[in-house]
Amino acid sequence: MIFYLNPKKNISNPNTPTNKIRFRIFANQTLQLLMSQKVLLNSKEVTIILHRLACQLIEKHLDFSDTILVGIQPRGVFLAERLKQILEDEYKVPEISLGYLDITFFRDDFRRTDKPLEANKTQINFIVEDKKVIFIDDVLFTGRSIRSALTAIQSFGRPSEIELLVLIDRRFSRNLPIQPDYRGRQVDAINGEKVKVSWKENDGEDVVHLVTN
Repeated sequence: MIFYLNPKKNISNPNTPTNKIRFRIFANQTLQLLMSQKVLLNSKEVTIILHRLACQLIEKHLDFSDTILVGIQPRGVFLAERLKQILEDEYKVPEISLGYLDITFFRDDFRRTDKPLEANKTQINFIVEDKKVIFIDDVLFTGRSIRSALTAIQSFGRPSEIELLVLIDRRFSRNLPIQPDYRGRQVDAINGEKVKVSWKENDGEDVVHLVTN
């Protein structure tokens, strides 16, 4: 059952964080009228997967003393921040280094579009040289974003090892020979379908949809 919100009702200041989330929920509900959506993962399933991924990271990296998490902008940042929180709060891992990497100007197609590019911030305030780096993104699709990230990270040093963690692996959609080291769920989707990951911090709820136009 879907409850539709009136975005103007009882909202005195639309710019507060709470009301921004309300507007996003309203926009998502409106989008459901225009598209066919299938729930791939609900909130409980997302939580279970996040804890599994956290345990897999601990098994490989122990105390994370030589390991860095890097969220790929924009959507990988939400997953990276959530994993950092789970590792530190739930599993008592000491403070973990987390950075954000923007790949906008490292993409192999950025000169081939007339659309204005919107870059996000890159924030890596630590040494990457000889560290183990874990790239984190929400969906692995063609692999081109990860190729761009591999190029972009070289500006900050030469890691000893780079791994890839994704929430969703669209395994039959790859253009490049790139595979994740840690995956939440494999999804078989045709090119006309889109996997949409929503996070409660930004979208009001944790849910993954398969969207068909």
